[in-house]
Amino acid sequence: MLLTSFLLYFFLGAFVGFLGALFGIGGGLLVIPLLVIFFGFDQQMAQGTALIMVVPNVILSLRNYHKRDKINIRYALSLSIPSFFLSFLGAYVALTLQANKLQNIFAIFMFCLAIYSISHALFRKKTVLGSKESAYGFIWFIVLGGTCGFLGGIFAVGAGAIATPVLTLVFGLAQLIAQSLALSLALPSLLASLFMYLLHGQVNWAVGIPLALGGLTSVGFGVRLAYALPPKLLKILYGCFLLVCGLLLLIK
Repeated sequence: MLLTSFLLYFFLGAFVGFLGALFGIGGGLLVIPLLVIFFGFDQQMAQGTALIMVVPNVILSLRNYHKRDKINIRYALSLSIPSFFLSFLGAYVALTLQANKLQNIFAIFMFCLAIYSISHALFRKKTVLGSKESAYGFIWFIVLGGTCGFLGGIFAVGAGAIATPVLTLVFGLAQLIAQSLALSLALPSLLASLFMYLLHGQVNWAVGIPLALGGLTSVGFGVRLAYALPPKLLKILYGCFLLVCGLLLLIK
């Protein structure tokens, strides 16, 4: 039974790690609903356990993105430093909420992301490729980093998912550049959130470790596919997945 459980979570981690790297979000937004819906986790425990998988996956994904396109260190630091400090506050807020209430908020959050991703992909008349540089000053990167860090602390893994559409639509950056910067923003937020969840005993190591090991085996494939697929298709697939997960969470 122990081996069966280990293999189950290992392959789940591999599946989620692949999709997380593909979308540049680390996989947490994908694994949390699965742990809640199919494995009976409450929302806080699911978020804390997901962080065990997401942190190493984000580190490896970030490395693979950086190898393909060098990350702008000034942008990355402007996003990640405020994200780190504000994420402590967000995680504290999440841990004080009732599990059912946090679950419903999380589902609505996914619906909003899904609607944005699908509508942006389907209804924009012209595809904007974006660039490696933004016309916005660093103060706006700091504001974005702090906001995403706070929200990422609440949802444990949402910082990168929020940052990517803002970096493309508002800041004018290319999709894959935005995804790599979103990962650099998310990493310190994830580390801070993990510390808070560990402090409150909201982590299941027996599940988190096989999830992490499985995810590490598939991250490279996800990054390679992200560079091969059209951005429009990526956004549609991502949005559809979030819609399904959000609906299942609300039904549950």
